[in-house]
Amino acid sequence: MPPNSDPVVAADAVTVRFGSTEVLRGLSLRADRGRVTALLGPNGAGKTTFLRCCTGLIAPSGGSLRVLAERPGTPAVTARVGLMPQSTGAWSGIRAADLLRYLAGLYAHPLPVEALIERLGIGTYADIPYRRLSGGQQQTVNLAGALVGRPELVFLDEPTAGLDPHARRTSWDLVRELRASGVSVVLTTHAMDEAAALADEVVIVDRGRVAVSGTVADLTADGTSLEDVFLRHTHAEAGR
Repeated sequence: MPPNSDPVVAADAVTVRFGSTEVLRGLSLRADRGRVTALLGPNGAGKTTFLRCCTGLIAPSGGSLRVLAERPGTPAVTARVGLMPQSTGAWSGIRAADLLRYLAGLYAHPLPVEALIERLGIGTYADIPYRRLSGGQQQTVNLAGALVGRPELVFLDEPTAGLDPHARRTSWDLVRELRASGVSVVLTTHAMDEAAALADEVVIVDRGRVAVSGTVADLTADGTSLEDVFLRHTHAEAGR
């Protein structure tokens, strides 16, 4: 699918400071409608901070950021966006199925919860409190929570971290299904094979800026691997 002239995410020179620390340092990128955009970068490069900006959890210190052509975090945008965080402590006491039913109740036209539970293989632990789930099981519930509201744009922060190979491939298939249905996906990952398998566009972030971006084919046109490209354009340690 060719890039749409109306991007779902448009960031221009976005900066974020926490005290004297500048985490995002003039980050500029776009994510196109109906495509999977993968953000790669070392720990501390600013990927999660950028996703939090896109979902209105953090206000940028400078620059311009639009999500679905609107300011992030407004009610009109929030209802159209799904977020899968790396972790959450707020859900610790609630059973997985009850959590998803609660989240579904926040939307006018949610996905059927039982069908989502079955699709992601959550049924065997649906009645277990979230805090007692394994890390991989929590990740799967987090993914279901991001999707239950039928978002047109979904942000996935390390969506397969801690998953076994079966659950990982199920998540990959689901991302492909989302794209095929017209949902736009922005995900972060440390897995080069995941980015190569899923992404229409790869954006490598280093020290709060975009170091290089393009399709996997473009970035690896000289015969090097995506991992080689990553290593060439990033530092081993990035400031947070």
